[in-house]
Amino acid sequence: MAKKVTMQQIANYLGVSKFVVSKALSGKGGVSESTKERVIEAAAQLGYFTQRPANKPLKAARKLQRGSAAKQSILVLMPNVRFQTKESLYWGRIIDGISAELEKRGIGMIILSEQNADHLTGFINPEGILGMIGVGEISSSMLLDIHRLGITMVLVDHEDDLIPLDSIFVDNYEATYRLTKQLISSGQRDIAFVGNIHFSRSFNDRFLGYRAAMEEHQFRAGSEMSAAFGNASLYRSLLNLEGYDRFHFHDQIRKWLQGLPQLPNAMVCGNDTIALSLLDVLKEQGIAVPQQLSVTGFDNIEDSYMGELALTTVHVPKEMLGKKAVERLLNRLQHPEEPIVKLLVKSEVLFRESTAFQAATATSKQR
Repeated sequence: MAKKVTMQQIANYLGVSKFVVSKALSGKGGVSESTKERVIEAAAQLGYFTQRPANKPLKAARKLQRGSAAKQSILVLMPNVRFQTKESLYWGRIIDGISAELEKRGIGMIILSEQNADHLTGFINPEGILGMIGVGEISSSMLLDIHRLGITMVLVDHEDDLIPLDSIFVDNYEATYRLTKQLISSGQRDIAFVGNIHFSRSFNDRFLGYRAAMEEHQFRAGSEMSAAFGNASLYRSLLNLEGYDRFHFHDQIRKWLQGLPQLPNAMVCGNDTIALSLLDVLKEQGIAVPQQLSVTGFDNIEDSYMGELALTTVHVPKEMLGKKAVERLLNRLQHPEEPIVKLLVKSEVLFRESTAFQAATATSKQR
């Protein structure tokens, strides 16, 4: 068995006192933000966060095994960062999957939306829940707070480099790679990616899948596209879109289109919301889809097939992500010593009316 990493070892590694390390890891004041970041990074490198805190996961496992007179519950943490809510056409379906699986197993669900990590511990009684499922982007500081409480946790569509936790993703890289390869095989060469690649791990993986397919055929990808589609800063704006619904992207997309010397053959969007926003602006500008420009999305939300033009997209089995998160959490409670798992759920590319080579035969396929 590996030796336990102690606060003193972290202190020795950094050349600071054990008191400083304790303050930084406990979230208390008295240390600067830069020192706190150094301590957390060193703790992660040394494996401090991979250790099970205070046997609390084992207590939860025993509670799960023997049952309880009180209704057992799983806490679902979904920080209310603008659009990341249970009403979302994407996130809401994941919550539905979690809820259905927990109900089938006779386990209760409590949803917590909280932006401020400083207040998180005030909402949670570690002894009153079996574990936690985090849905979407969650800050490192918030995850660290949860780790301090000794709560077993699984993440959906997110992972953290500092705090290793089981995670569930769709196959973002592979799906966008397959999608882009299909566009290339249909004769399209100038293909742009649209979406903030710094927004989440999933968006970045989708961009990397697109880029891999383009580079495999020795086509320009990413910022290199600026040579074909205007100045570099103009194209980079597509990789840094800011907004939280389809209407917030309109002005940024208009600005980009107005500065173009020529249109690309296709635009691979980071999700359906961006793609639908792009379709809005293209229609407004009189640019015909797919005759002049093919457009693809990702997620297969309901809006992707309910408009006047059905969107080519990637079907994400959203309810399945939720179901697998419950299964993974319960397995982790029973087997806390197992290696950390990153589970990829297979997706499906759906070719519809927004891509030129499918326009004649595509249907608004639903899932």
